[in-house]
Amino acid sequence: MTAIMIQGTGSNVGKSLLVAGLCRAARRRGIDVAPFKPQNMSNNAAVTSDGGEIGRAQALQALACGLTPHSDMNPVLLKPQSDTGAQVIVQGRRHATAEARDYGTLAPRLLGAVTDSFARLTERHQLVIVEGAGSPAEINLRPRDIANMGFARVAGVPVVLAGDIDRGGVIAQIVGTQAVLDPDDAAMIAGFVVNRFRGDPALFGDGYAAIARRTGWRGFGVLPWFADAWKLPAEDALDLAAPRRDTGLHVVCLSLPRIANFDDLDPLAQEPGVRLTMLGPGRALPGDADVVIIPGTKSTRADLGFLYAQGWDVDIAAHLRRGGHLLGICGGYQMLGSTIADPQGIEGPPGADPGLDLLKIDTVMTGDKRLTETRAIHAATGTGFAGYEIHIGSSEGADRARPFAHIDGRPEGAVSADGRIAGSYLHGMFRNDTFRAAWLADLDAPSHGGYGAAVETVLDALADHLETHLDVTGLLALAR
Repeated sequence: MTAIMIQGTGSNVGKSLLVAGLCRAARRRGIDVAPFKPQNMSNNAAVTSDGGEIGRAQALQALACGLTPHSDMNPVLLKPQSDTGAQVIVQGRRHATAEARDYGTLAPRLLGAVTDSFARLTERHQLVIVEGAGSPAEINLRPRDIANMGFARVAGVPVVLAGDIDRGGVIAQIVGTQAVLDPDDAAMIAGFVVNRFRGDPALFGDGYAAIARRTGWRGFGVLPWFADAWKLPAEDALDLAAPRRDTGLHVVCLSLPRIANFDDLDPLAQEPGVRLTMLGPGRALPGDADVVIIPGTKSTRADLGFLYAQGWDVDIAAHLRRGGHLLGICGGYQMLGSTIADPQGIEGPPGADPGLDLLKIDTVMTGDKRLTETRAIHAATGTGFAGYEIHIGSSEGADRARPFAHIDGRPEGAVSADGRIAGSYLHGMFRNDTFRAAWLADLDAPSHGGYGAAVETVLDALADHLETHLDVTGLLALAR
């Protein structure tokens, strides 16, 4: 057994979750399994054991496999910095910054790195479960494709196509994909899965049979909606769909256009005593907010401009006058300072912008990117926690004399004199149950703890869900 690939009829049809569930199911069957995604586009990245970065979905899939994330699991990662450009990460390291019109020329040259990473994974593991990107039906991209059929054909990996019935038209999604594919590409598809069904799957029997009849592909099942998906770390900000609460500590996170590493918020969203609001554009900061979080971003100066355009700087000032708290993480920490300078144009046009001037720090962007996992001690509570850094730029100034945390005795981050405004470069702090409990207790909010154990429980439940509704044995038997 070597590899199988899950492709989708479109973006966000549930491929990442299917792969995570299959990875956990295979692992529970005693198979040494690893995840792989040739090319991903996401600003939600994870630091790897070899000092690189990959998409957050592949880090979750690695957890499902019982593995430590490695850069080979996602050899090409595109991190959007603007509407038309992205930073290109190759095998965990920054390779280039490319405009969309130029990436088509660059992508085929990256296929060698993709196949090298895939070869190393297949040498080290019994089974590799591959996730496609977007859809193979985007035939205009096929000549430059390294993420779907371009990879499947080169690597000789059989494909299962997933359609999303929740968005409607799943028969047309699957049958239409076959209709537009090159016959040799279509021949790589061994079957299909209908995903995200709400209600009784038996009611779709005729539709399921129609897909099989029209395509000639084998059906591997109809998968009902998995209600606990929101409890797993999200890769897309649109997937932050925690149940709405009307009571509890009100934490408001500014939903920036290029928000990054927003899975920092997942553990807070699962706390029964926390009400998390993702504040979108055009909305005023709620007057009952207890804590405002300015999250990480792939483009600090551009998103700071967006923050000003929404009038959120005025709202934040009013929030602080009411006695509220403010936390900036990574790019959000940089925004809290007096100035943000990018003399080399690392994130956009060279220049400098005034920050919110809520912390006495100044930030300078440089070409050096810091990628590291670390352990820190929270200065206010003395609580130790694990986190990671994934950023460019450094921040210095008078408020660094009051650090947010200490790393090996060195100060990290900054805190205002009254303690209500804090900034840190450390992502992942809220995943630590002890730290999260101490941070919430300082705000008079309870914590139920057990976040890591809860994620493991949900992964097991996801594998059970797949085993119940899909032909998992048949899917795994496709691998070659």
